[in-house]
Amino acid sequence: MSTTRRAVLGAALAGAAAAATGLPATDAYAASRRLDLPATEAHAASWQLKWSPSARSDGLGAFETVEDDRAHSHPAGHPHIFATGDNWRFNIHTVDRDTSTDRQRQEVTGLRTGADSYLKWTEGQTWRITYAMYIPSTLKATTTFTHIMQMKQPGAGTSPIVVQSLRRLNGKQTIELRLATDDILVGRTDLDPLHDRWTDVDFQIKVGNGSAGSVRWILKSGSTTVVDQSKPGVDTFLADRVRPKWGIYRSLGDTSGSLQDTYLLLTNLRGYQLA
Repeated sequence: MSTTRRAVLGAALAGAAAAATGLPATDAYAASRRLDLPATEAHAASWQLKWSPSARSDGLGAFETVEDDRAHSHPAGHPHIFATGDNWRFNIHTVDRDTSTDRQRQEVTGLRTGADSYLKWTEGQTWRITYAMYIPSTLKATTTFTHIMQMKQPGAGTSPIVVQSLRRLNGKQTIELRLATDDILVGRTDLDPLHDRWTDVDFQIKVGNGSAGSVRWILKSGSTTVVDQSKPGVDTFLADRVRPKWGIYRSLGDTSGSLQDTYLLLTNLRGYQLA
């Protein structure tokens, strides 16, 4: 059986299992995809795999840091971030508060490769992250910020460079990628069709100052590409290095009534460097 047919069959079986149990087919999905490289990998021999953690064996050791209720606002909800089967899960509750009490944050940062080592994305380098995310219908777009991935310079008080966000516009739920430093929209698509199912993410960044940087953002739902947008000639570097973040980081200022207890699942995280 071809690799494509195996992937389709695996996805179909995962979906059938989900329908039978009423739960997301998380482990079945991960198992069906674990040996598959990104679709463009065969045409990009210079992408070198640098990071391929397993939630089952590495747990939260896959990440450089873990920001689980850093303000200790909701001890009864601990842990908010944990590995479950082949997935990483991020729980967030309406009572959670960050150290800035107008917002909530349950996130992990960085790409750990050993007990005392992690990957550093520096100026002039090009990196690629691929993974799958499960966004339940309870994780809604909001009128203020709800970020589920960020690229940042490490350090307290630093501004985001790139954000993948759930944004409500004129009552419509969307998911978008934006260059936060210069407020440049890279791409946007409807969120509703992506709720309660797995979505594949392929994010690429050239770390560059001024106009030397670039990004590409691809979202796939099953065999359908719903977004494939690039933005060259942009600023993707502040100082020191760039570090990815995943999880739920949202403002409490939403005016649409969209804040609920919810979660986010990630699986099959991979990191590549163009070399």
